[in-house]
Amino acid sequence: MTTENNLAVVDWESHKPPTDLIFDDGEPLESNRHRIAMNILIRSLQQAWADRNDYFTGGNMFIYYSSTQVRNRDFRGPDFFAVLNVDGNNSRQGWVVWEENGRYPDVIVELMSPSTAAIDKGIKKNLYEQTFHTSDYFVYDPFDANSLQGWHLDDNQQYQSLTPNERSWLWCRRLGLWLGTWSGTIDRETAVWLRFYDVAGNLVLLPEEAAVAQAEAAVAQADAAVAREEEAIAQADAAIAREEEAIAREEEANARAERLAAKLRELGENPDVL
Repeated sequence: MTTENNLAVVDWESHKPPTDLIFDDGEPLESNRHRIAMNILIRSLQQAWADRNDYFTGGNMFIYYSSTQVRNRDFRGPDFFAVLNVDGNNSRQGWVVWEENGRYPDVIVELMSPSTAAIDKGIKKNLYEQTFHTSDYFVYDPFDANSLQGWHLDDNQQYQSLTPNERSWLWCRRLGLWLGTWSGTIDRETAVWLRFYDVAGNLVLLPEEAAVAQAEAAVAQADAAVAREEEAIAQADAAIAREEEAIAREEEANARAERLAAKLRELGENPDVL
């Protein structure tokens, strides 16, 4: 969401929470690539944690944390965020802190553009550090493959810059995943996308990628089963051939013995006493 006002940080009043909340300011995402980039992060995390219901992940959704914020219409909607140890089955139009037992996002990713980079690395970074106390914060411009930056909240509740690994990936402690770039085509757009990688360095797949991988694995298993069956048939054929060869040798030996016995009988010898 693109609406930005002067920041006034006031803790939400749990005894009298605002009720006049809106969840759509009508502002579109920066570009179609930004939309795809946001959905990649959301959908791949959901795929990776498909068997879990103890988290919520969303994007381009308002986060309400202060009644002053509500009055000022100071909308804040991270492009991607994840909150851990919450009921993931609840349906939410936005993230309303006072309805979530005071919980803020644990991880936030902002997808920058030239017009928002200063805000994402300035006002928003300060908000996520000082008010949200979000453990891991990352920024990335989908049109700039070298723009990935990240920070982790230290014990003094201050952001410290993350050091990239040899692949220029950044470690997200709260998710237990790497954030790094990946070049390819998604939703008919080719770009360098921000993707998750597991601790072993494997790409965290989107649902459709996982489906393709599962189908390919099933085909590979079927091919392997066919190959094993063909090998078993070949081995059986070889065994039959060996048996037939042995029978043929035995028959040839018997035939030679019969010919020798017949020859001896012609010579007046009794082959049974030889």
